[in-house]
Order: sequence, then structure tokens, then C-alpha cells
Amino acid sequence: MIKPFAYLLKTASVLPVLFSLVSVNLLSSQSAHTLWFDRPAEHFEETLVLGNGKAGASIFGGVATDSIYLNDATLWSGEPVDPYMNPEAYKNLPAIREALKNENYKLADSLQSKLQGSFSQSYMPLGTVYLNFEHKNQPQSYHRQLELEKALSTVTYKVDGITFTREYFISHTDQAMVIRLKSSKKATLNFNIGFNSLLKYELATNGPTLEVNGYAPYHVEPSYRGKMPNPVQFDPNRGTRFTTLFKIKHTDGKLVGTDHTLALKDATEAIIYVSIATSFNGFDKNPATEGLDHKAMASSQLSKASSKPFDTLFEAHLKDHQKYFNRVHLNLGKTTAEDLPTDERLKRYAKGEEDKNLEVLYFQYGRYLLISSSRTPNVPANLQGIWNPYIRPPWSSNYTLNINAEENYWLAENANLSEMHQPMLGFIENIAQTGKITAKTFYGAGGWAACHNSDIWAMSNPVGDFGQGGINWANWNMGGTWLSSHLWEHYTFSQDSDFLKNRAYPLLKGAAEFCLEWLVEDKDGNLVTSPGTSPENKFITPDGYQGATLYGSTSDLAMIRECFQQTIAASEILKTDAAFRTQLEKALAKLYPYQVGKKGNLQEWYHDWEDVDPKHRHQSHLYGLYPGHHISPEKTPELADATRTTLNIKGDETTGWSKGWRINLWARLLDGNRAYKQYRELLRYVAPDGVRASYEKGGGTYPNLFDAHPPFQIDGNFGGAAAVVEMLVQSSLQEIRLLPALPDVWANGSVEGLKARGNFEVAITWNNKVPTKVKIHSVTGGSTVLKHGTKQKELTLKPNETVEFNW
Repeated sequence: MIKPFAYLLKTASVLPVLFSLVSVNLLSSQSAHTLWFDRPAEHFEETLVLGNGKAGASIFGGVATDSIYLNDATLWSGEPVDPYMNPEAYKNLPAIREALKNENYKLADSLQSKLQGSFSQSYMPLGTVYLNFEHKNQPQSYHRQLELEKALSTVTYKVDGITFTREYFISHTDQAMVIRLKSSKKATLNFNIGFNSLLKYELATNGPTLEVNGYAPYHVEPSYRGKMPNPVQFDPNRGTRFTTLFKIKHTDGKLVGTDHTLALKDATEAIIYVSIATSFNGFDKNPATEGLDHKAMASSQLSKASSKPFDTLFEAHLKDHQKYFNRVHLNLGKTTAEDLPTDERLKRYAKGEEDKNLEVLYFQYGRYLLISSSRTPNVPANLQGIWNPYIRPPWSSNYTLNINAEENYWLAENANLSEMHQPMLGFIENIAQTGKITAKTFYGAGGWAACHNSDIWAMSNPVGDFGQGGINWANWNMGGTWLSSHLWEHYTFSQDSDFLKNRAYPLLKGAAEFCLEWLVEDKDGNLVTSPGTSPENKFITPDGYQGATLYGSTSDLAMIRECFQQTIAASEILKTDAAFRTQLEKALAKLYPYQVGKKGNLQEWYHDWEDVDPKHRHQSHLYGLYPGHHISPEKTPELADATRTTLNIKGDETTGWSKGWRINLWARLLDGNRAYKQYRELLRYVAPDGVRASYEKGGGTYPNLFDAHPPFQIDGNFGGAAAVVEMLVQSSLQEIRLLPALPDVWANGSVEGLKARGNFEVAITWNNKVPTKVKIHSVTGGSTVLKHGTKQKELTLKPNETVEFNW
């Protein structure tokens, strides 16, 4: 059996002593896989987070009181959405299109407000567990850390010469959080467990177990709506139910229970087991009347987990976690950075100092967060992954479909975490069901559509509270079009033909059907969307009107192009739907073409008009370059140059998720140094200040490496991690490009385990920016062409065949 703390001591490299049980150091300097601090967290953005893909914990590591925020991926406000909420909204379309035909953009904006429905619901905080310890004096040699390879957090400190140790992990295998508490001196461990929640709940103790039962609100108003009467609404007969159980196992000492706490006195070692379950039973099931038996599930999970020793649980957890995490290894060369706590490393790095292992750490942290937050069927990672302490969280901590939810999954395939893509792929199947009704009732079209926001209930309608939302964000309707690309991406990486035939193609076709019926002809016979918007941006007309509603917005058409191309390709591979394929090909040829503006930029609007905010954080009209594939320096050099000009006009200062997107865009433009510059800026230190933060301050990284939008949004973590891969490997179904956007500062290094389209695994060692050794493993067999600069090599491999050679 592996004993995690002893194992840590055994395998650690030498460091200046921070703390020690046996005068042994715990970390290698400038760790590429460990976050650590020399004090407890004071803010959420300093906590160390754990997750098993469903349950999440944010650990403060306090000495007298250790607060741990708990979450569950399936605990949301609300109940199944009514997709028929605005059944005759589509009847307003002729008037909107007529207003646009007459160039009356003010009237078009006004009429667009009639194409709105309800807001989404919000992701909920389950509650906070408190471990209260009896320490009389101040601690010494305090240390807390998170080891990404083990998904294990540890806290150690000394009080009165006694060393106290805490170890925390959340097991996916056993569906339980496990905490081991130890004292180096017999009978000196004294603590109690308390609990509190912003939700409605009741507490009870039963022997060694503390039981919490509660329920979430049936409605929560988004936080951005500000102060309003009764924004959080509870009803004992509505809403998702939850149960959380805490059980203490101890070798010595005395267990004492009250109505609200469990206490252990005069012990030496104890294990706390935490089991969480909710009544969520699917997006279309009422969680109060058709919900799962959360009490029975929590009890069963607790019984099974608590019957096993700590080491057995940890060994199973480690095996499960490392099966995914250890697939990818990255080395960016030698580092001379100082050994510092993670927040101090960030501050030092922000001054321009070198810390290559911090750059690796941020990349691997992104992979760690995806493993930790995306393993629940049909419930993808939300705006905050699975970590949220607020009952009215920023932007409802929902699924924002005009970039953020999609960006969460940009690293799933290329960073070799395809299994973590599955919750999003299943969610797309859910939202397509409500989306069929949205397409019909809001847009008078077939197929399926989704809009700006969604939630666990697979809400697909345009938001805005039936006319209260801003047109430039609430009325965007290309969410389903964008989401559908994830189905194709999963196929291109996995080569899973059954998935393509039985799951992906019907959804791709439905998204394409909506787009096909949504398009109309402009005055020149080109196909355009009408009405259309460009996410969250506005234009200025020649007479000075600042509007959002137009026809033929570039981002709409870029996403439709990609959708049509992918659906056509899928149809050809499956040898099906020839007539529909022909329809798509004809429509594709008639789409209003990209336009290059007078500044040399890629136009965002049908006309060459100015933006209200030229440096706007959204760059949706560049979708065809990334994450799309139909703009590139090789195939469309003029359009690639126009995207470059657009990015230069926008500048480099932007928010976290937007910075992550821009790094990927610069990588696709093969400008590794510009991509790296922005990667460094993504890691700019931001002091934690919670939801009071504003994105006007610009993005960066909080002390615990959470992305600072600000406030915290996890999409920047995922987008930044995906961009590292994009700098090292780019691919299509025909070719794999090695080191296409390698920055100068990463002149020497190695990587293994990255995935390329065609289901190839790639390993590269490079010196002086040139590959020296290459290893390609084909999972399913196939042909590809490797490229670097002007050199290329053709390969045809059998299933499970590996080739290794000097480049």
C-alpha cells in the first residue's frame, strides 16, 4: 500500500527546511506539479481545490479552524425549464427583418427584445464544513500544498513541538472525500466538525456520523441583475435535495456528539469520510418529485468508503487519477527560478523573471482542473468548474455558450483527456432536445438551436427576462452551432465511427438544419443571418447610432461555415444523406464572404463600421481561425493577415478567458513569441478580492492559479492550457505540425502524450527550436504527414503501432 505522506517524504528532493517530521524536505524547487504556501488561505482564490468530477472541495487549511467549501456538480437552483415559455416569439421576425431591410437599426434593436425568454438558473454552494481544533499557542513551520500528480492536498504545522498533519483527497473510485488527521504525540488531537450552508438544511448526529439534509432554491436571479426583491426563492416542496454525511473513524480518543457537531477528544489519528449526493435525476426530471434517493445514495457511498482503510482508498484514488494525469509530460528546459510559495512565484514572474516550471505548472493545473471537474455524465464543468461559494455566483456560474463553456473543453482532446469531454458531449444531446422547441418557437426554424446561456436544465432559449436583457448579448442564437463543433472535434481525435454515426451526426445535422433555415438572402443574393448579433459587441452606424442588431454578422457566418463543413465531412465519411449534403454545399457557396476592412482588419460587421469598443474582449468574428479551421496562414493568407491586424487593433490587454483565446489565435497564426507574451500576461498576479472584482481591471491569475476574469472563471485556465498544446502541436486529419508556434524562450524541451487528430499520440524532443526525436503512436491506425518548417515525413501506422525516429 502507498502511504501518501510517508511516500511524499520518501520521494521528495532536498529543499531548505520549511517543515519536517523527520528533518526531511518535501518539495523539489520550482515545482512543475505542486502548489504550496507557507500560510493558510484567507480568500477563496487562495484555497487549494480538490474534485472527483462531481464533488468539489476548496480547502483553506486554517490552523484553529479549517474551513472547507463543499460543492456538487449537480446541485443547482431551479427545475426543468419550460421550453414553450414564449411560444409565438417567432411571429416578430418579419418585422425585425423588414426594419433591417430598411436600415432602421434602432427599430430592429427594439423589436429584438421580443425574442427573449427567461434567465438561466445558478450553480449552488452546498455548504462549508469546519474542522475546529484546540490549539493553545501559535503554529510554527506551517506548510500546505496540492500535488497535482496525486490530487492530494496536505497541511502540516507544529504547535508546542507537536507536529500535526492533515491529508485530503476526493476519490472518484469510492465517491467520497477522505481526510486523515494525525498528531505526532499521542492523545493530543482534539477537534470537532461543524457545518453551515446558505441553502436550507437540517443537522443531526447519529453515533460517529453527522448528517446534513437540505434543498436548493427553486429560483435564483442572476447576480448581475443587482439588488431586487426576493432574488433567492425557496420552497420546501421544490428544488434539488441534497444529503451530506460526515463520519469519524478513530484509533483512540473519545467521540462526543451534540445536535450540531461531532467532536473527538484526546486522539492521535482520525479519518473523516465525507459523502455527498443530490436528487438530480436528469435535465427533464423534477428533482423534488422525480428525484433520485439522495439519502440512500449518500449512505451507501459512506458505508462502502468507510469500510476501507485510508491507504486502500488512497491507492485506488491514485491509480484512477494518474491514469489520466500522467498521460502528458512537459519539460520546457532548465530553470533558475527561486524556490518560493506559489503566490510569490507569481509575483516574481509578473516582474518578467524566468520560471519555466511555473509555465508547466499552469498547463498541468489546467489538466488537473478538468479531471477534477468534468466526470459527471451530461453535466459539464461550469463557469467555475465545480468550485463556487456564492448563492448568487458571478454570471450564475452557468454555461455561457458564446465562448466560455466551449473554451472549458478546448484542452480535452489535444491534452489527452478525451474522457473528460464526455459530460459536454452528453450535455449537447440534452440541449438539442429543448433546442428543437427553441428553434421552432423563437425562430420559426427546424433543427435545434441554443443561445447565450444555459444551465443544468439544458435551457436553450435566448435570455433577457422577456425583454429586459441587452440585445448585444441576450439575443445571440449561435450557441448550438458552436456546441456542435465539439462533436466533430471528438470524432477527429478519437476516430470513433460509432460515435459519429449514432450520436454526433444526428446532432450535427440538426444544428445545420437550423442554420440552413435561418439564413436569408441579402440584396445581392448572398446568404446571411437576419437578425444577427456579434457576442456582446456593438457597432456605430454612419449617422452615429450604436446598435447590436444587424444582418450577416461575421461571427454568425463563421460558425455556420464551420458547421456546414463539418456536417458535410461527416456525411461523406458515413456515406449518408447525399441530398442534404448537396443542400449544404450549395448554401456554403452562397454565404456572404469575409470582408477585409479599410484598416486591413477582418470586418466584424456586414458593413465596414466602427466598433463601439475597438478593444472589446470578444473576438468572435475570428472563430474561423480558432477554434475553427477554415482560416489559416497557409490556405487563406489574406484572411489570416486580416485577423492579425484585428488582433493588433484590439491590443493584448484583455480578460482571463479572452487572453486564453487570443493565445490560441496567435498560435494558429504561427507567432509563438506573441502567443508566449500573452501566456505570460495570463499568469499576471491578481490579488484576491472575490466577486467585487471587475473585468475592466484586466485578467490574470489568482494566488491559487485560478483564472482571474476577474472574478474567478475557470475558462481562462482551460484556454491557456489548450494554447500550450497549440504552440507545440497542431493537426488536421491529414497532417501533424510539430512545434508550429514554439516561442524562442522554449528553445529546448520535450513533451510526450499530446494527441493529434487521427487518434495519434505525439512525443517530441527538441533543441534550438528544432525537433531531434519524434515518437508517434497510432491508437486506431491511419496515415498522416508530419511537418516542421519545410521538412515533412509521411507515415502509415497500424492500430497500436508506434514509430520512433530522429528528425
